[in-house]
Amino acid sequence: MFSHIQLGARDLERLVDFYDAVLREFGFVRMPVEDDGGPPGCGWQRQGRPWPQFYVQIPFNGLPASWGNGVQVSFAAPSRQAVEAAWHRALQSGGSDEGAPGVRPGYGADFYAAYCRDPEGNKLCFVHAEGLVEASA
Repeated sequence: MFSHIQLGARDLERLVDFYDAVLREFGFVRMPVEDDGGPPGCGWQRQGRPWPQFYVQIPFNGLPASWGNGVQVSFAAPSRQAVEAAWHRALQSGGSDEGAPGVRPGYGADFYAAYCRDPEGNKLCFVHAEGLVEASA
């Protein structure tokens, strides 16, 4: 459904380190850096697959990046263990807790999720549910 997601960065190096640690739990690897004429940034994609992609980048308009109130980026996890590992990596890498791993029955009997914020305040969700990874692959 989505080709890529892009978040603005104030401290690009810090966000790259954060997402290097967290995204490996979902099979994402850093993409080669290409100069597209825009501001500095970094992207990740699944090993051997061109899409989907995830980016952090200094904003094109030159204004400081900011998080969006009500915005959340959710990553489909292959297992409950991957949800837990990503959440722990996020907290160890400068993220903050927004909800420990656990079943969220209000979303589904098998909706196992954890929530955090990256070092710049962007809200993230790591979720495992039946059929979710297959649908997003």
